[in-house]
Amino acid sequence: MSDWIGNGIEGWAEQLLATRFETLLVREPAPGVLLVTLNRPDASNAFNTRCGHELFAVFHPLELDRNRFRAVILTGAGDKAFCAGGDLKERKGLSEDEWVLQHEFFERTFRHVLNCPVPVIAAVNGAAYGGGLELVLQCDFAYAARGARFALSEVTLGIMPGGGGTQTLPRVVGERRAKELILAAKPFTAEQALAWGVVNEVFEPDALLDGALAIARRIAGNAPLAVRQAKHSIHHGLQMDINSGMLFEIEAYQRMVKSEDRVEGVRAFNEKRQPVFKGR
Repeated sequence: MSDWIGNGIEGWAEQLLATRFETLLVREPAPGVLLVTLNRPDASNAFNTRCGHELFAVFHPLELDRNRFRAVILTGAGDKAFCAGGDLKERKGLSEDEWVLQHEFFERTFRHVLNCPVPVIAAVNGAAYGGGLELVLQCDFAYAARGARFALSEVTLGIMPGGGGTQTLPRVVGERRAKELILAAKPFTAEQALAWGVVNEVFEPDALLDGALAIARRIAGNAPLAVRQAKHSIHHGLQMDINSGMLFEIEAYQRMVKSEDRVEGVRAFNEKRQPVFKGR
């Protein structure tokens, strides 16, 4: 899957879709929508080293070619778990040095999800524990199946969240609730996740993927440059004071004034037709 690095970015998406991964299923269910499924249902879709490498192989090129796919959905195989976090059976045999190296690679992969210029939607089909919940929190937003459960349970294992959980969860639910959930390793339901802003909507299990696909198609139909710049502005602006954020937003906005998509969007509106956006 890494051959595109040496051969150039052209044709990487077709190569990606044709690749038979060991731990992932990757397909394009609608034009411009990439569906990535964690495919280790017998292990509750837990991360092993191979899964970390394969997720990296999927998300890294999205930073380089930002037009081929316009929305990404991340989900898990089966109806039991979205992802149970790190594979503790594999980790049982790791030395301390191997553990550290593996975790550093997982962190790098998670950062590629967080910084992906293309919107990433989590479709949480079951339990999202430990690194599984951290992966959900790296996505732009999430939908969940009714009955899904969530927890950052690392402190019960003598470790702590290390996939961004101590940073992302407080930004979503607030410091005091995040401390309660992390320090007590307290699980919570899909309905609580909805009330606290961890997920945007709760679906019946058989409607979850359709719901995620509907919003992904809607995103994919919008101007990709505008979507990317808006995501960029929201994400980075929240790290600033309001005045700095407003200035950041204006700089992001100005990049689109001279774009072909801006011209096409206004023309299509006046001609009463659907725009054809090209991401430039």
